Amino acid sequence: MERELDELQTLRHSASHVLAQAVKRLFPDTKLAIGPAIDTGFYYDFDTEHAFTREDLDALEAEMKKIAKENLKIERFELPRNEALELMKDEPYKIELINDLPEGETISFYKQGDFTDLCAGPHVGYTSKVKAFKLLSATGAYWRGDEHNKMLQRIYGTAFKTKDELAEHLEKLEEAKKRDHNKLGRELELFTTSDCIGQGLPIMLPKGARVIQLLQRWVEDEEQKRGWQLTKTPFMAKSDLYKISGHWDHYKDGMFVLGDEEKDKEVFALRPMTCPFQYQAYLNRGRSYRDLPMRLNETSTIFRNEASGEMHGLIRVRQFTISEGHLMCTPEQLEEEFKNCLELTNYMLTTLGLIEDVSYRFSQWDPDDKEKYIGTEEQWDEAQGKMKTILDDLGIDYKIGIGEAAFYGPKLDIQIKNVHGKEDTLVTIQIDQMLAEKFGMEYVDRDGTKKNPYIIHRTSIGCYERTLALLIEKYAGAFPTWLAPVQIKLLPIADRHLDYMYEIKKKLEESGIIRIEVDDRSEKLGYKLREAQLEKVPYMLVAGDKDIENGVISVRSRKNGDMGQMSIDEFITMIKEEIETKAR
Repeated sequence: MERELDELQTLRHSASHVLAQAVKRLFPDTKLAIGPAIDTGFYYDFDTEHAFTREDLDALEAEMKKIAKENLKIERFELPRNEALELMKDEPYKIELINDLPEGETISFYKQGDFTDLCAGPHVGYTSKVKAFKLLSATGAYWRGDEHNKMLQRIYGTAFKTKDELAEHLEKLEEAKKRDHNKLGRELELFTTSDCIGQGLPIMLPKGARVIQLLQRWVEDEEQKRGWQLTKTPFMAKSDLYKISGHWDHYKDGMFVLGDEEKDKEVFALRPMTCPFQYQAYLNRGRSYRDLPMRLNETSTIFRNEASGEMHGLIRVRQFTISEGHLMCTPEQLEEEFKNCLELTNYMLTTLGLIEDVSYRFSQWDPDDKEKYIGTEEQWDEAQGKMKTILDDLGIDYKIGIGEAAFYGPKLDIQIKNVHGKEDTLVTIQIDQMLAEKFGMEYVDRDGTKKNPYIIHRTSIGCYERTLALLIEKYAGAFPTWLAPVQIKLLPIADRHLDYMYEIKKKLEESGIIRIEVDDRSEKLGYKLREAQLEKVPYMLVAGDKDIENGVISVRSRKNGDMGQMSIDEFITMIKEEIETKAR
């Protein structure tokens, strides 16, 4: 399997070179940047004044097919630095890449016909091997991912060994477009954005706000059952707090700072996380081992100054709300409490139907870049050693991410991909033995000595906005009944049936089912049904003369279709069980 993946990556890398050759043929003034293979295909970044359109991509595809038919041999060669610079003298981005290579590094190129590119390889032997490909889109991308650099144009494509594999992939992409939360969430009126408010600052519309409220109430109630105590802390603090925690030195660029240190007596910043605030609750009075474990949770609104190119819908935003918690414990309690945090998260993700889509990453520090972190090498070895023991004891199948740790400790990142294959972190559980000491957090142990507690930073469901985005994509907007913003639509066949429908609505509300709408418009039933189906409503209750005469309702389910007539009591029993069990 690994060999097949390597072969596919090689093919895709070669496809990026065929694309670059096609661009040079059709747009000869274009400057070349980089063109790697990626998990879903390939891309190439170009510097050109011409804005690539879909018509351009079609023309480039046609040119790529010509290049493939020419069956050009793809040949590797190496040059010393001075000759390499001379060869690439008209390609400024290649010159920069060559100059960045360490002395003595091999400088290799690949040539196919009249096209040569700086590249480490590998590649297929001939361009004819690149035959099942598709150019997907053109977008902007900063050179080397730095927003201070020039914006280039990136063409994305994909390639496979066979046309059948390509067709299957393109079909999946079409399905992904239909499920894309950024499109579907707006169509279903769950959220919107406004240019005058700003990028990465979504507005939750009533339906989206209702889903997040349902999630939040469920999370807080579940956490309370498990011994978590709710706090409510400020959205901002003086720079003094962040200097103690280390965020000022290690995270300031990601914060919204209010004021100027050189001019203002006090400088504040919006919080990028809640940990230093919740520590003040621990520090409210002296603590002993009897107080531990101390579990503090909070539904936290936090703020992070994300780069404009990184933001996407609800997945990555500048203001978001998170199910955050911090747990102070003794070394003996650490493994059991970590296990309980993970069990809580797995319960949440299982209930939501997301558990089968996640993977686990053990995020560690980078010992070759110690400036990014606080603490000594010995402290990091100890914290990571404890975490490895816990994860191995729990049988977690994880990958290791060097350099992905928080600046104060290692973490278990629970990763998930959106419909387009882009991976993000959904939930984190972190072990921290650094910040308690920095904040003077102590407890008196059984032997009368003062010690610093271990701290577990965790979320249980992660960021509510990101979770909502993933749920929209998972269910294509058709949320399970317990989460649906509108659970039932009451559809009278004619105006004379309205009074009966309002009686039904009252009975449903008295039973505790309250997310109900009566469609009282003077429209045909077929139109009302189609509207309700487009809105992804779980149940549609229809009533006409015969239903009223028999004291029943006709039930249509989004999932099961026409369910026939039921008494209102039968329907209430059925839907209440579905809601209470959180059935999917």
